[in-house]
Amino acid sequence: MDSPTPVVLITGAAHRLGAHTARHLHQRGWNLVIHYRSREAEANRLCVELNGIRQESAVIVQADLASPEQTESLANKAVSVWGRLDGLVNNASAFYPNPTVEASADDWATIMNTNLRAPFFLGQGCLPALKESRGAIVNMIDIYSQRPLADHPLYCASKAGLASLTMSWAKDLAPEVRVNGVSPGAILWPEGDAAIDGAYQQSILARTPLARTGAPEDIAGAVAFLLCDAPFVTGQILAVDGGRSLNI
Repeated sequence: MDSPTPVVLITGAAHRLGAHTARHLHQRGWNLVIHYRSREAEANRLCVELNGIRQESAVIVQADLASPEQTESLANKAVSVWGRLDGLVNNASAFYPNPTVEASADDWATIMNTNLRAPFFLGQGCLPALKESRGAIVNMIDIYSQRPLADHPLYCASKAGLASLTMSWAKDLAPEVRVNGVSPGAILWPEGDAAIDGAYQQSILARTPLARTGAPEDIAGAVAFLLCDAPFVTGQILAVDGGRSLNI
């Protein structure tokens, strides 16, 4: 009897690292629940692309992870699509500068809800299905969870909390569910309001032993390793940063 096709929910999967991870896992035979917040056109294009490769293998689900109610709904919808869930990748993230003297309660709510609250309650909502499948969770951390980035106190605190949650969950959810994290370094430079100038980019690369940016596939491969190929690994945070965390 053939094994059922594994199913993964990836948050923030419409673009950048989330989309690369979705394509990589799809290539490895997973069905995809592609979460997006506002990038409906990109999510639709990705879904059409993947379903063109393998029919009825991907769906899209919209939710604003800053909203507790929509986060709960996302968990329910993700499990209901194929009646199972084998993996949860908490990839979506809010990232922008907010110096302490300027940070507002809205900044706190947006960043903490998206980066920390949503992963927790998504994990809670998906837990029965993940336990049944003996599945795994991968949280997207950041090297700044350990060595904070100036003028990003809320972002750094949220990622430090997510790193701690990863290790706590690895103890609490064992033995049925494995929980690990991936901590990217310089892979894709930030966009929009969070963009950094070329001189600062070069200063980052100067502190990176491999002296270059990584590729999105480096992150996608690390997530796939932790989901698919590491049955005896839990509670670990894998730095995929060219060695930058040695020299930050």
